[in-house]
Amino acid sequence: MSVHCHIHALGAYAPEHILTNDALAAMVDTSDEWITSRTGIKRRHRLADGELVSDAGAHAAREALAVAGLAPSEVTHLLFGTCTPDRLCPSTACITAAKLGITGAVVTYDFNAACSGFLYGLVQCRALLAAEPDARILLVCGEGLSRRMNWRDRSTCVLFGDGAGAVLISSRPQGAIARLDDVICSMDGKCMELITIGGGSARSYAPGEQVHDDFFITMQGREVFKHAVRNMAQICKDILARNALSADDVQLLVPHQANMRIIEAVSSRLDFPVQRVFTNVADYGNTSSASVPLALYEARKQGRMPSGTLVLMTTFGGGLTWAAGLLRVA
Repeated sequence: MSVHCHIHALGAYAPEHILTNDALAAMVDTSDEWITSRTGIKRRHRLADGELVSDAGAHAAREALAVAGLAPSEVTHLLFGTCTPDRLCPSTACITAAKLGITGAVVTYDFNAACSGFLYGLVQCRALLAAEPDARILLVCGEGLSRRMNWRDRSTCVLFGDGAGAVLISSRPQGAIARLDDVICSMDGKCMELITIGGGSARSYAPGEQVHDDFFITMQGREVFKHAVRNMAQICKDILARNALSADDVQLLVPHQANMRIIEAVSSRLDFPVQRVFTNVADYGNTSSASVPLALYEARKQGRMPSGTLVLMTTFGGGLTWAAGLLRVA
């Protein structure tokens, strides 16, 4: 008997501090018109001093647990997708679990698929449920990209924001808000240098030594655009074909909120009218792994996901990684 992956609740968190385009213009050579015309972004949220990615993740997770009516002690797995963990060790999943009061015989770990983290996480949840059908999984995706921003590089610092999203997942259809029908993930490590964040063991540091520029986010924008549009559009076509569906069968496209140019290009290749594409990039910027769960959260709040809606999700990020998934709203 096949085991389905059901989403029972969504939670989200965006830090209180908002960094507008005008505020950025006071920090780097840019302007609101320059940013808006090229990216569609008007503002992004930024972690406060002392606020951690695990704090953002815990906020989102608490909301998801409350909506699902589940106590932290009932969680069996906590997976945390992030490319900006609190520390290299211990995992942000363990730190978040402690903040939620979760302890004991619980599987906790971080994983990093960059901006594709949420859909990569759904693949893992589906596999875990196949092995343990009674599992109750918290999938959290959170980022603190502002902590790895080169604020002198206007090609990157205008794009990214901080935030977190969380979903509560089980194999039980009772009380679920959506069912995962399918998900496909892909990658190409040969293009790893197109999007990078340093700070790992690839470079040695001595105590007191200043960090190098590669410690911060670096991105080859034009090449990333071409790869993102081509791969997101193709993997969407692949998952629709695998499920004997067409774009006409999909009521809502929820793409990774990278920037409006990428979103519009992908939508155009898939022949999706703007009315069936959800975007919130103007208010959050690119929040990497948190992008899609934040978008799903807002789409549901705005009434864009009524019962029966088929949602097509797609992502693209460093690695390179990309993915597509189909959600059927209960």
